[in-house]
Amino acid sequence: MKISIVTVCWNSAATIEKTIKSVEAQNYSDLEYIIVDGQSKDSTLEIIKRYPHVVTKWVSEPDKGLYDAMNKGIRMATGDYIGIVNADDTFSDVDTISNIANFLKIHNVDASVGDIVQHREDGQIIRRYSAQNWNPEKLKIGFMPAHPAIFFRKELFEKLGYYSLDFKIGADYELITRYFLKQQISWKFSGITTHKMLIGGVSSSGFSSYKKVSEEIIKALRMNNVPFQAWRIKSRIVWKVFGFLKRK
Repeated sequence: MKISIVTVCWNSAATIEKTIKSVEAQNYSDLEYIIVDGQSKDSTLEIIKRYPHVVTKWVSEPDKGLYDAMNKGIRMATGDYIGIVNADDTFSDVDTISNIANFLKIHNVDASVGDIVQHREDGQIIRRYSAQNWNPEKLKIGFMPAHPAIFFRKELFEKLGYYSLDFKIGADYELITRYFLKQQISWKFSGITTHKMLIGGVSSSGFSSYKKVSEEIIKALRMNNVPFQAWRIKSRIVWKVFGFLKRK
């Protein structure tokens, strides 16, 4: 079973090497690694070129944003399943892809759903984002599993479509809604912690992005004709705070 990993980057010289080394360290042999760069102006490309033994394919050209770049990488992929690792994140350990591949071989589902941990720049882990109690119905109230922790069967993108470019930060939510709720793909929780993610991404910048995220969640649900109550989407922060305090 071939696993394709896609990294999208732009001016990521400060972090991209750590991400590449994380892929290099994986002990799974049938692994394809694709990097899609948005024509970086810093030394990102110089770093990528140092690792021809790790990076199977790469491209550097202008794009229409994050999700356009993801779509490019997915179209370039030749694996049976596709996973994402962001340019400032790493896999949780050297066995991550081996564990995912073994899980998918056993269960033969369209997608595996796992966990991630989030950390600060000093490496301190501040949150475990688990999908253990998640199910697709929770999309109707604004909750999805960690996007990078999902490994999708490649043919899903060809049959059900790619990331929509109509979203700034919510195309992952829309795609997950389309796949899991509307099309009801087969999936299973793996229990595998797949990634270590650096806090501070586009859609994880705290309360400043909360309103925009809520708007795009509502848009994603409407696009897929999913019944929902808008007030529950907008008030989901209450449950996030409650969950955080409970973990403390």
